[in-house]
Amino acid sequence: MGSESKAIHLHDGDLPDGLDLGPVVAIDTETMGLDQRRDRLCLVQISSGDGTAHLVQIKPESMGGKGANCPNLKAMLENPNVKKLMHYARFDVGILQHALGVRMTSVICTKIAARLVYTFTDKHGLAFLTKDLLGIEMSKQQQCSDWGAPELTPEQLQYAASDVLHLHALWEKLEAMLVREGRRELAQQCFDFLPTRAELDSLGYDHPDIFSHSARL
Repeated sequence: MGSESKAIHLHDGDLPDGLDLGPVVAIDTETMGLDQRRDRLCLVQISSGDGTAHLVQIKPESMGGKGANCPNLKAMLENPNVKKLMHYARFDVGILQHALGVRMTSVICTKIAARLVYTFTDKHGLAFLTKDLLGIEMSKQQQCSDWGAPELTPEQLQYAASDVLHLHALWEKLEAMLVREGRRELAQQCFDFLPTRAELDSLGYDHPDIFSHSARL
């Protein structure tokens, strides 16, 4: 993996005991697909913003793994004193709650933040924002690879780590824009609703969305 491999730690099934990642952690997930009711959680990426990524590989018991038996990871996800920083948190919160049986708290979503202030464009993807606000190019070549494989490739690990290593810097830029535009409190109200929004998705209330309206003749 080159020199960057020193900043990537792969853990089997759970975070190690005693690991303190601080009050704000960046989180992302890799799954077998985009349907949380069908596709299993494979990897959880975490960073404290110090240039190091901790990757927790979640394997089912049928593959010799621990399944959802990851008490350290669950404790961090449910800790209200740890802010969880994500991009498109609606999906990540949903898959984590569904797969691990947790109730997430203290969520921040950089995609929602971007949609509230980047109204001059319809581009709100992580790669675009990271390049536009931080000047950092992100490769998405491994996005559609097999994350359920027993052994992940060095390229997969590098890709997975990159999705969390820049979120702290990105949030700093976006939060400043939210404050400038008078939308920081509005963003917080959206963030606070995300665990409930994700729970509605897991119950099937995303199609049709109960917040949408279609007039009947």
